[in-house]
Amino acid sequence: MGTERTSGGSVFLVEDEVMIRMMVADMLEELGYSIAAESGEIGDALKLAQSVEFDLAILDVNVNGKVISPVADLIAARNRPFIFATGYGSSGLPAEYRDRPALQKPFQIETLGRAVDQALKRPAA
Repeated sequence: MGTERTSGGSVFLVEDEVMIRMMVADMLEELGYSIAAESGEIGDALKLAQSVEFDLAILDVNVNGKVISPVADLIAARNRPFIFATGYGSSGLPAEYRDRPALQKPFQIETLGRAVDQALKRPAA
């Protein structure tokens, strides 16, 4: 099972489940991306979203019971693309971001690669 390597880019990853965050980070690195920053809590993610340089963010919708919207707002204001990761389907996305790409958990590396490639090609909104 071969995975296509991309030309790279850096990813900001927000996921509260440590094992899932590690697995997604490993998948991204296997796909040729680097991890610019990662967080498992909203307050930390807000600081990182303002200060870290990254090409794309992958955001868990529900981080320790809190909706990710404030972090998504900061990233959108910076005109950076982002993808939501959710176990709740598109109905679980914040209403103002239902047009954004979403990965349904659990996902495979191929699905992640396609979603990241598409998000990086999509014009920032």
